[in-house]
Amino acid sequence: MGDMKMSGGVEWAVHCCVVLSQAEGPVPTQRLAEFHGISRTYLAKHLQQLSRAGLVSSTEGRVGGYRLTRPADEITVLDVVLAIEGLEPAFRCTEIRQNGPLPASPTACKRPCGVNRVMQAAEQAWRAALREVTIADLAVTVTKDAGPQTFVRVREWLAT
Repeated sequence: MGDMKMSGGVEWAVHCCVVLSQAEGPVPTQRLAEFHGISRTYLAKHLQQLSRAGLVSSTEGRVGGYRLTRPADEITVLDVVLAIEGLEPAFRCTEIRQNGPLPASPTACKRPCGVNRVMQAAEQAWRAALREVTIADLAVTVTKDAGPQTFVRVREWLAT
């Protein structure tokens, strides 16, 4: 059975996508790492996962770096989470009701048990909630929470 804990990489990946949504050009890994106060190698791994999932692309060269592959309002938080965590559901039923001295009958096991059903329902609700919010929505939230100058300052910092 998995659990609902997500890796720290999800947090960094979502934050990076928000920053990339506001950048005026490609942003080098080193700049993104510095901006978020984390190691370049740690972040590079997650940027590669985002790249494999087709959410970001990288360009080489002096003005190289990462950029989003599509508009921020077409990338959901779920897209980012699945890119980092993989597509597997958080809960995996191992059919323990078939174990032990009083195993459930094969007939009873044709239908998922109550535990599995409630976990699947929670997974669907969780995914639906993350699918509702885009990177663009998060950028609006940042502006509301931190003020209209936030991304202006971010762009200035990235340009230095």
